[in-house]
Amino acid sequence: MYDLIIIGGGPAGYVAAERAGKKGMSVVLFEKTSLGGVCLNEGCIPTKTLLYSAKMYENALAGAKYGVYADGVKIDFGKIVARKNKVVKKLVAGVAAKMLHHQVEVIKGEAMILGTEAGSIHVQCNDVDYQAKNLLVCTGSSAFVPPIEGLDLDNEVVMTNKEILALKEQPESLIVIGGGVIGMEFASFYNSLGTKVTVIEMTQEILGGVDVELSGMLREIYQKKGVVFQLNSKVTRVSGNCISFESDGVSTTLEAEKILISAGRKANVTGFGLENIGVNVTRAGIEVDHLMRTTVPNVYAAGDVTGFSLLAHTAIREAEVVVNHLCGIEDAMNYDIIPGVVYTNPEVACVGETEASAIAKGLSVKVSKLPMTYAGRFVAENEGVNGLSKVIINAATDQVIGVHLLGNPSSEIIFGACMAIEQKMTVSQLEKVVFPHPTVSEIFKENLFAI
Repeated sequence: MYDLIIIGGGPAGYVAAERAGKKGMSVVLFEKTSLGGVCLNEGCIPTKTLLYSAKMYENALAGAKYGVYADGVKIDFGKIVARKNKVVKKLVAGVAAKMLHHQVEVIKGEAMILGTEAGSIHVQCNDVDYQAKNLLVCTGSSAFVPPIEGLDLDNEVVMTNKEILALKEQPESLIVIGGGVIGMEFASFYNSLGTKVTVIEMTQEILGGVDVELSGMLREIYQKKGVVFQLNSKVTRVSGNCISFESDGVSTTLEAEKILISAGRKANVTGFGLENIGVNVTRAGIEVDHLMRTTVPNVYAAGDVTGFSLLAHTAIREAEVVVNHLCGIEDAMNYDIIPGVVYTNPEVACVGETEASAIAKGLSVKVSKLPMTYAGRFVAENEGVNGLSKVIINAATDQVIGVHLLGNPSSEIIFGACMAIEQKMTVSQLEKVVFPHPTVSEIFKENLFAI
């Protein structure tokens, strides 16, 4: 009998396996496709690899601004895709090596939960029965396909994030249905390469949940780059290469070579026997508490399958909470300090309360806003480009409760804000922290002194 059975080898699954194995637990992990899950194979890693190639191309085209001249700058889409595949293959192998190092048994196949008996959980895979004291479900999520008339994923035109990553040729035109993080990152990539991109979004602004001032600024940046945005627009029909949508009662039809469906994701909660043990499932996903326990004893869930925060770094932290709880280490999941990043060019990174969410909670706030050009390193590396740094302070406690950044490399410096908010640090405490100079991160300290 194993100490822990894990179903799903994505960020939640393989991190839990690694942590549990390191602590001496006997672990078996079931994965039906490839280790790494959506994040490593169809999401985070491949998209960021593509986006970096696009950023390199944009930088080369703008080299004259920095006194660097290059003739005949061009892209090789095939090589960009080949490098993406190489990176994914390398990192998947790295995950497999970690499993081997920590003596985790990895079984490739579709696991089926059979039931619970005498304090143990029974799972079958490849016609072999397995038993464990505990079960962790990490089955992830899949692209949500909205019920749009004529929408057909079986043709070669309409794609989700999975199919678009398999393209071997750059499309001349692309319509993105959904202006969320995934949609904007693909819009950014293809726009940089010269594809004509249109983004259709149901709400009044892109990047729902992001500070509205930053999302509006990012949209304006991409409008100047040539991306067309159709906001407050509902797609009503897809017919071949054509999309019909309504906005303010007016119907419009657009045509593109490829169509990307980017309307969110849904938890994978069927097909592996959850009903056999009676785990409670809501519309969002598997119901869990602050220790990631489901409604069935000794059964846990982590990652996208909970439907709460569909981010790889959230899944990793949830997995750590599970293993710590199993080992008797005090821990609990805190969703208040989960950073969000949009890897466009420029990047957006946020954590904590927005000005709107804080006010909605009845908090009295102070807001400090500064252009990113207040940081000398940013000016040195971003010719003719600006951004925004926005810090939200609880006026009653003087604690930092939210930080929102637009500008490169926001993704690499947001963790400092996460730590400050997690530790409930005040402005006066943070003012005493020494920041290295020159760095873009100094903008955070400049914000504090500007209050």
